[in-house]
Amino acid sequence: MIHSSATAKYRCFLYNQGLMPYLDAHQWQRSLLQERINNPSLDDVLILLEHPPVYTLGKGANSEFIKFDIDKSEYDVHRVERGGEVTYHCPGQLVGYPILNLQRYRQDLHWYLRQLEEVLIRVLANYGLSGDRIPGFTGVWLEGYKVAAIGIKVSRWVTMHGFALNVCPDLKGFERIIPCGIADKAVGSLADWIPGIKCQEVRFCVAHCFSEVFGVELVESQFEKSAYS
Repeated sequence: MIHSSATAKYRCFLYNQGLMPYLDAHQWQRSLLQERINNPSLDDVLILLEHPPVYTLGKGANSEFIKFDIDKSEYDVHRVERGGEVTYHCPGQLVGYPILNLQRYRQDLHWYLRQLEEVLIRVLANYGLSGDRIPGFTGVWLEGYKVAAIGIKVSRWVTMHGFALNVCPDLKGFERIIPCGIADKAVGSLADWIPGIKCQEVRFCVAHCFSEVFGVELVESQFEKSAYS
């Protein structure tokens, strides 16, 4: 299936993956990013997937926002190069990793963050839900509950990392951290408003809204591990 904006200027490869270990996806992103730094003419990429349970911290994240001993943790914990504080990924959460050359769009990180929020706000609107931004914070909220987190890394104007939308995850994993370092705002998921909703159906909506917001033609592609291993 090809998702195409009516005003598409660029092609973007869409990889619809299933459950992928965090470090595998991280290595894949880094490989794609480096290829595009070396050759800026390469097409952009959008990866949509889910992760097994894992905690990640941004490069400057405060470990005080973790409520367990990292050194004795039964949970996978990784500190990575994205911005932002600690977050949690697990099945039922749809994660999007856009590898975009912002020189094609706008060389403005604040603009890019707002565009990612706009994608997710449009996804919620598709389900009759009104997503909100909160000034001073990055992400999307629904009736006061944070349903989407965003954290990015940009090198030579090529992006990696991205967004995580809580579709139908087990939210208990968030109880072991202060998500994104925000203590006074609870985390929610779309399943709280739409019982029975699954990531599989939301993927298509996310892809469509992404193509609209960024004005790209999404071309579905197949993942080959040999390409980066």
